[in-house]
Amino acid sequence: MSDEVLVTVDDGVAVITINRPRAKNAINGAVARGIAAALDELDERKDVTAIVITGAGGTFCAGMDLKGFLGGDFPVVEGRGFGGITESPPRKPLVAAVEGYALAGGFEIALSCDVIVASQEAKFGLPEPKRGLVAAAGGIMRLPRRIPYHVAMEIALTGDHYPAARLYELGLVNRVTPAGEALAGALELARKIAANAPLALAATKRIVVESADWSREEMFARQNEITGPVFASKDAMEGAAAFAEKRAPDWSGE
Repeated sequence: MSDEVLVTVDDGVAVITINRPRAKNAINGAVARGIAAALDELDERKDVTAIVITGAGGTFCAGMDLKGFLGGDFPVVEGRGFGGITESPPRKPLVAAVEGYALAGGFEIALSCDVIVASQEAKFGLPEPKRGLVAAAGGIMRLPRRIPYHVAMEIALTGDHYPAARLYELGLVNRVTPAGEALAGALELARKIAANAPLALAATKRIVVESADWSREEMFARQNEITGPVFASKDAMEGAAAFAEKRAPDWSGE
C-alpha cells in the first residue's frame, strides 16, 4: 500500500487506515487507488475474515479532496467507485470506526460499511449542496434505505452536520464510544464477527445486500444458490463437530 493508505492484519481482522491527517483524510486519487488495492487483496486473503476502515489523526474522512478535484484529480476507481469502495464494497464484513468528521464522501464511505462504530464526538453530514455538488457516491441512495425518509431528506438537503448520538437513535450507527475509542470499539465488534465461519459470513452478507432486489417468487431459490455451497462445506461439518465436542471451531474457509 501507499503511505496514504495503511493496512494491518491481526487475529483475522484487517484495519485499513486513511492516512492523510493534515488534509482531514480527504480522498484523492492515491487514497482511492490504495483502498481499492487493499480491498482486492484482503477479500482474497484466507487469514482475514473481517475488515475495519478508519482515519488517522482523529478524523474519519472529510470527503473528496476539493483542491485535487479542481486540479483534475477525481478519486474514483473503475469497478470500485469513489474512494475505491462505494460502488463495490468488499465481500467480507466491513466495520467503520469513525472519529471526528465523516462528511460528504467520508459519510458515503461509512454508508458503504456493514456496521458503524462512532465516538460520541463524531459528526456526519452530506454537505455537497453547499458546494454546488451532489452526494453521488451512494449517499443519497443508501441513506433513505437506512433511516426514515423525511430525516434522510433533511440530512441530504440541508447539508448540515449531525452528531453520532442522533444517528445512533435512528439506527444508523451501531455503537457510540467515548472520544478516541471508536477504533477499539470497532475492533471488538470485528473480532466477534471474525470468530465466525468465513464462508457463512460472506454468504450472509451477500444475501442481506442482494435480497432487497429479489421478488417474492424467486427469493428462496436465489438464497439457496448462495447457501447451498455453505451447507456442503468443510466448515459446516467443523461447526457441527465443534459444537458436539464442546470446543472452539477451527475454520478453514473451505
